[in-house]
Amino acid sequence: MRLFVNVDHVATVREARRTVEPDPTEAAVLAEEGGADGITVHLREDRRHIQDHDVERLLRIARGAVNLEVAAEETVLSIAERLRPAQVTLVPEKRQEITTEGGLDLGPASRGRVRGAVTRLRAAGIRTSLFVDPVPEVIAACADLEADAVELHTGEYSNADESERDGQLTRLASSAELAAQLGLAVHAGHGLTYENVGPVAAIEVCEELNIGHSIVSRAIFVGIAKAVEEMRHAIDTARAEG
Repeated sequence: MRLFVNVDHVATVREARRTVEPDPTEAAVLAEEGGADGITVHLREDRRHIQDHDVERLLRIARGAVNLEVAAEETVLSIAERLRPAQVTLVPEKRQEITTEGGLDLGPASRGRVRGAVTRLRAAGIRTSLFVDPVPEVIAACADLEADAVELHTGEYSNADESERDGQLTRLASSAELAAQLGLAVHAGHGLTYENVGPVAAIEVCEELNIGHSIVSRAIFVGIAKAVEEMRHAIDTARAEG
């Protein structure tokens, strides 16, 4: 299973003072040393953390793949087309949200906009992923849009109390199976921690996890390379045990 480490919140600390440190691209290098297979960054329209120059530098120095998260909006899509990261994950954005809440809206009113974004990215040779809720109708829509992958939103699983978590895990697993049957690669992420990652990592058809906040939080105490190493161990252990 691939582990992509999201370094957005390293930039959040930097932007709190509008200074030059800490540098999220340096954090990305250390994350790779700790066992990350790739790096994820979200270039938001409001540039609240990751900046354009961060993405450009990251693409120059990262050894593994870079997964660039953007909204299906012209201001950031055009940057993705120009920079051509290995993968772009289309995500929803709301100006007032603290972090991305919920998956893409793929209803009739917005599906055409997402389809256009997928078409543009694929024409640029970029692998496409859609960040979506684990809902069968939504998974089917992703296949119809000809995306390469889905990233299942694990927020409801992560936030569930003990009595609800098994149900949310079943929901994730069944959605992952459906996506795989429809020919989509399966990724997952949002709110995953060292404590709850194991059951998601054990979903056999899931091939990639995107994790940021928990790793960056742990890194404050042990350093980012060690924090990634610990998450890598938790994932690999759960994967081996099934």
